[in-house]
Amino acid sequence: MIASRHAALVALRQVLDRRRPLDEVLGGAVAGLEARDRAFVHSLVAATLRHLGRIDALLDRCLQRPLPPKARPVRHVLRLGAAQLLVLGMPSHAAVSTAVDLCVAAKQGGHKGLVNAVLRRLDREGRAWWNAQDAPRLNTPDWLWKRWRTAYGEETARAIAAAHLLPAPLDLTLRDAAGAALWADRLGAAVLPTGSLRLPPDHDPVVKLPGYAEGAWWVQDAAAVLPARLLRARPGMRVLDLCAAPGGKTLQLAAAGAEVTALDRSDGRLNRVRENLDRTGLTARPVAADVLTWSPDGEPFDAVLLDAPCSATGTLRRHPDALWLKTPEAVAGLAETQAALLDAAVRLVRPGGVLVYCVCSLQPEEGPTVVAGALERHAALSRDPITPEEVGCLGDLITPDGDLRTLPCHLAEVGGMDGFYAARMVWTGSSSGVG
Repeated sequence: MIASRHAALVALRQVLDRRRPLDEVLGGAVAGLEARDRAFVHSLVAATLRHLGRIDALLDRCLQRPLPPKARPVRHVLRLGAAQLLVLGMPSHAAVSTAVDLCVAAKQGGHKGLVNAVLRRLDREGRAWWNAQDAPRLNTPDWLWKRWRTAYGEETARAIAAAHLLPAPLDLTLRDAAGAALWADRLGAAVLPTGSLRLPPDHDPVVKLPGYAEGAWWVQDAAAVLPARLLRARPGMRVLDLCAAPGGKTLQLAAAGAEVTALDRSDGRLNRVRENLDRTGLTARPVAADVLTWSPDGEPFDAVLLDAPCSATGTLRRHPDALWLKTPEAVAGLAETQAALLDAAVRLVRPGGVLVYCVCSLQPEEGPTVVAGALERHAALSRDPITPEEVGCLGDLITPDGDLRTLPCHLAEVGGMDGFYAARMVWTGSSSGVG
């Protein structure tokens, strides 16, 4: 029992003190643990990060003075204990006693009395305090809250933040969409308006689900399926998927019959694409290269999809650590990279070809602002408005400019969806791609 808590403490310290993504540190932290314990560690750390603002507010209420810098691990022990009590609903004796033991294991035994007293007080009084909190606001860093409120208004900003309080559901994309009813029945899933299958929370591990081994489907959020559809891929179309890994969009385009080139800077990340192609029996050509310097062997492409690297603030339900790792400075730097990538993508589209730009970010400066800049720089590039019929007849997903904008609070009644922005454009200039 203490081993799993210690692994959770190691992972939490790596995320918050060394600012490393949870996905990068979790494997090392849980090495040697049984599968059940590994799952518990992930659940505990994710719950702590998802509710970190609320937890810290309660700890500040209980602590008479701030802990000294050398006692920073004690703060993390308290955070994990509070999450067990107030989020995971564990028995108080287990949450408190293991936190005290963890304090000793972390060489902070001098503070075990403090840990015991704070957690026992939270057990007595904390649930009433917890229920009275403004959870969406407390669990959202100030800079994100201000930007979302400016971009979407108070009500929608609050709905976005509220959606982040719950883990994301598991969605599947079928290789053959015509089999949706059959696979929904086999998997006990619901068919969403976007065509994705959404599994119930108590589903089996992915690799044990029906259809996994034969490659009948792949994991992909309901919002993530939409940008690739906007290309209207068809058999024989030459399509370039930029920044392709991990490959969900590549699989979609290949399943539509397109001749797909999947380009990514990282050959290691392309291994995920290759594995999924092998499992599903689909065909595409993976290329490890930097789009800023890469040139195709033949003619420009009929269609180009650029899923640009971004702050990923639309996926915070899946990655609650990112709430506390992202900064406004990083967003500004990403926007510059995105503009350069979009300019490079323009040069790879044939005359009359289609270009879709997308990001899994909620930040306007990474979406509409980047596209507006490209339209100004390239006179022969024009917006091709998206229609509700192309996105499951969900009109709320279409902006006044005709772009796609999904929010975590969309489809809230069935579990929400990731935040995505996408714009479809047509290149009407020469094959050189010069605006």
